[in-house]
This record gives sequence, structure tokens and C-alpha cells, in this order.
Amino acid sequence: MTRRVQLIKLCKDYVLKGETVSALRDITLDVPQGDYLAIMGPSGSGKSTMLNLLGCLDRPTSGQLILGQQNVADLDDDQLSDLRANHIGFVFQSFNLIAQLTLLENIEVPLLYQARGKRLDHLRSRELAERVGLGDRTNHRPSELSGGQQQRVAIARSLVNDPDFVLADEPTGNLDSQTTEEILAIFDQLNKEGRTIVLVTHEDEVAAHAKRIVRLRDGLIQTISHNSA
Repeated sequence: MTRRVQLIKLCKDYVLKGETVSALRDITLDVPQGDYLAIMGPSGSGKSTMLNLLGCLDRPTSGQLILGQQNVADLDDDQLSDLRANHIGFVFQSFNLIAQLTLLENIEVPLLYQARGKRLDHLRSRELAERVGLGDRTNHRPSELSGGQQQRVAIARSLVNDPDFVLADEPTGNLDSQTTEEILAIFDQLNKEGRTIVLVTHEDEVAAHAKRIVRLRDGLIQTISHNSA
């Protein structure tokens, strides 16, 4: 199990037009199991870069990213893929559903990378469809669902491998206020059950659901605050 996540003097640089740009600088942060963390900051502050590093979609330039007992820098590409497939769930603002697949098939996509029985896959995905309130829409395709329903599918898909933690990038950015609250209620319940949630948002109302808020500016942690219970 991945459980605890540690960022130790983490830095990420990019080379753009021959110049080095520091997206993250000396980030040190401890994310214990069961945390609910909101990452905030202006455009270009490093929010998405931090989420990409946490999700093992990118590697740090220097410093350490430790997931459980494993330093990400020590893992090869196959090991990173295995880590993502088995321990990390992703939820994106744009849903990233496959248009040709049904709701149920979209939920099952992460299971294609694992050797599991089809019957078990179907049972798991149906269970998650029920959990997010879409048990009666399993044969619908994304174009037949509202934005909120598509995001519910994306959340169910992120949970199908029973990940240690869920990363969400502006998960309510394209949703109206009522649907936003419904989606956040799902995250709140997942966290109550012990799931670690890390989400990027620019909305104070969304960040208010988290236990802690990390504010970034110019690639640095500006503040870390705790929300009252």
C-alpha cells in the first residue's frame, strides 16, 4: 500500500526556448493517509506540476517524492506504470471519457491493464456505478450524460482499482453549483472512509471541503492552513 506521501525539497524545472523555468522549488510536504488536501494558487504557480508529480506522470528534477516506502526517482517506467495502475486514481476537469464506450465500459478501462476475471470486473464497475448514483445508466454513452453524470463516471473509474489516494484536477471546474456540491459530497464520503484526496482548485468553496489548503505562488509553498472541522 502507498498510504503516506512525502515531498522532500522537491524541484521541477522545464527548459523552454533555451531557458530553464522552475515550476516547483524546494517543496517539502507530508501527506499522511486519510488526508484531504486542496492545492490552490494563481495560474503558473505550480499546481498542475505538483499534481503530475504526485501522480507519477512526471519525474522531479531534484529532491525526493516518496510514496509509501518507495522513492519515485528509483523506479523505472514499468514500475511507475504499475504504481499508477494499482495505487493512484485520477479525476480530470474534462472527464476524459471514451466516447465510443458505455458508462460501464469507461469505468472498467483501468482494469484492462490488469489480469482479472471479466465477471469480477463487471461486478466491481456495476457496484461503483451504483455508488455514484448511475446504476440505471450503465449502458449510456458519455454523449447521453450530463456534465455532472460524466464526472461521476470519472470518479467511479478512479476508484475501480481501489487506489490508495485520488488526485483530482479542477474536478468541478465545468459544473454548476448544485452539481459541484453533489460531486464534493462523494469526495467527502470517500475521505471519511479513509481515502486520501488531493485536489487542485481555484475555488474557495471547493477548498473549504478539504482538511488542509496548500497555497502555491511562483513554484513555492506560500502557506499551509487547516480548515476547521
